[in-house]
Amino acid sequence: MKAKIVKVLVVAALSLLPAGCRDKTGPATVEVKRPLVSGVQSAEVVSTEIDDYYESSATVKAKTESVVAARMMGTVTMLAVKEGERVKAGQLLLTLDDRDVRQKIQAARAALAEAESGMAAAARQKELAGITYGRFSNLYDGKALTRQELDEARTRLQVAELEHGRMSEMVNRAGAGLAEARVYQDFTRVSSPVDGLVKTKQIELGAMAMPGVPLFTIEDNSSFRLEIGVNETMVDRLAPGLPVAVSIPATGMELAGAITDVVPAVDPRTRNFLVKIEVAGAGLQSGMYARVRLPVGKRPAILLPREIIVEKGQLHGVYTVEAGEVITYRLVRLGKLYGDKQEILAGLQPGDKVIAGGVDRAVDGGLLQGDQGQ
Repeated sequence: MKAKIVKVLVVAALSLLPAGCRDKTGPATVEVKRPLVSGVQSAEVVSTEIDDYYESSATVKAKTESVVAARMMGTVTMLAVKEGERVKAGQLLLTLDDRDVRQKIQAARAALAEAESGMAAAARQKELAGITYGRFSNLYDGKALTRQELDEARTRLQVAELEHGRMSEMVNRAGAGLAEARVYQDFTRVSSPVDGLVKTKQIELGAMAMPGVPLFTIEDNSSFRLEIGVNETMVDRLAPGLPVAVSIPATGMELAGAITDVVPAVDPRTRNFLVKIEVAGAGLQSGMYARVRLPVGKRPAILLPREIIVEKGQLHGVYTVEAGEVITYRLVRLGKLYGDKQEILAGLQPGDKVIAGGVDRAVDGGLLQGDQGQ
């Protein structure tokens, strides 16, 4: 009896199955109701010919950087500047112990005074010998002197002239000795060779300065330069005078620079060659990170205003107008910035329509109404 009941139930279930399947798979029409979007403007995407750039990074450096060292050994007796201080050319940086040099100057002055006294005496002797020879010559003409006496007078005059010349050279030598001592005294006063900024100080008060050992590094911050490595394929496309664009990410500065030197020797390890760029601008400091763009030609590109690019999370896209005036959010891949416009590398083609005005009103999947094309 139970088996018959089970069989009846199975048959009943199977009889109901086709009817259920027809209800689920039967044709059905779902009407999609799209939101209407108005107050926006569309524009056609066009390809534009733009400058093609080679980009590289660089560090801002002072065009002139002077390493200051002492010319003589001595103990530092005074430090006049500190790191970070601006100095002028000729400004005193430090002094060294000059006691021994002062003694040399005094000795040189005494030697010069002695030589000048000797020269004065020699001049008097020369004058007297000249007068004596003149008198003897007159007496000889009057037959009052012998030839021997006249020759002796002439010899005394010649000796006096030689002595005067010797003393004159002694004066010159003593004067040179005094000048040399004063030069050494100047070496005890170390001054800045340029206008600039004291970048480093490598000596302390009381320390011993040695000849040739750096004491200060002073950079001329009136002009700066960048040095970048450029791929060897560009070696014939760059030349001095070529303008370049420089940006400083830390400050947002956009600067104009120019190539000053191209060193065509290629580094075999990096396959790059050196390019030097001169740049100037208020607020520049040595050590800043910079981005450099070198113009290398022209190429076609799609550029869109940055304000119509919509960021969602970490994705970027634009609202496009598809068939039937349906607005669609389309993802794009961004390229370089060109002023206030953004390069689009992928996601759009020339001829596509994008929402170019009233982007905040656009809705993905919305239906465009009252389009005011640009």
